[in-house]
Amino acid sequence: MTLALLFPGQGSQAVGMGAQLADAFQSARDVFAEVDEALGQKLSVLMREGPEDQLTLTENAQPALMAVSVAAIRALKAEFGFDVASAAYVAGHSLGEYSALAAAGAISLSDTARLLKLRGQAMQRAVPVGQGAMASLIGPKTDLALAEAAAAAGSEIGVCVVANDNNNGNIVISGEKAAVDRAIEKAKELGARAIPLNVSAPFHCPLMQPAADEMAAALAEAKIVAPVMSVVANVLARPESDPEVIRRLLVEQVTGRVRWRESMEWMATEGGVTRFVEIGSGKVLTGMAKRIAPDAESLPLNTPEDLEAFAKSV
Repeated sequence: MTLALLFPGQGSQAVGMGAQLADAFQSARDVFAEVDEALGQKLSVLMREGPEDQLTLTENAQPALMAVSVAAIRALKAEFGFDVASAAYVAGHSLGEYSALAAAGAISLSDTARLLKLRGQAMQRAVPVGQGAMASLIGPKTDLALAEAAAAAGSEIGVCVVANDNNNGNIVISGEKAAVDRAIEKAKELGARAIPLNVSAPFHCPLMQPAADEMAAALAEAKIVAPVMSVVANVLARPESDPEVIRRLLVEQVTGRVRWRESMEWMATEGGVTRFVEIGSGKVLTGMAKRIAPDAESLPLNTPEDLEAFAKSV
């Protein structure tokens, strides 16, 4: 069995996430306390109690989702003796790449929390509210070629690109609002359904360059060491373990495409992964894995019971 650990991105947050882990395991409580201290805020209380609109804010959702993922990893080790290095690869969707790097020991937990807080704030600052938009193109006819054609139509009047290539049937475009609206019309003409997303900024497109510049400055000062296993990077859809390359890729990721489908296909074929395990909050990546790599086993680890069952199976 070849194992890959997957870490979710924004959209998987929910009030109450991590509460069961904190109630069950001291190791999880220690993670949440360290993140609270690093950020100078009671993020753990916001995660447990809400309100939802505050948790959903990008600057809170990003470190919160990372905290839950790392809490689960730390609990697996402390309570059940799981060695994260036994996984062949780790990968995370957008902000989840930071969770993957923290889990793999490449960036400290406190630094990861601070970087993600800044990342969320920088992304929000990059584009005034209302000027950008994102939309999900879905349906059986939706593939990368269709999404590229729709984005090209939008780019005739403004910035519009494919932001997240999640899987065939689910691709996200991002850019200036008028350009995305034009792309939505084109996508519908081509046979896809198009759903505008309720997001505060147009992520993973060139409009995020100011945020990329802020992250470049912060990452230049961050300590990054070689992870204990290769991290499959969003912008490469290939594994990487060199700290300086990882630093550069995290900057590129802010404006670059999340090549999730390709990342999963690489792990399932070239990487020989037979088991994908989603660590943290929600089951979004598990669902994608089942569509992209149907021959592999895919399961989410959300609760103490999930962790215990998984630990007994490895």
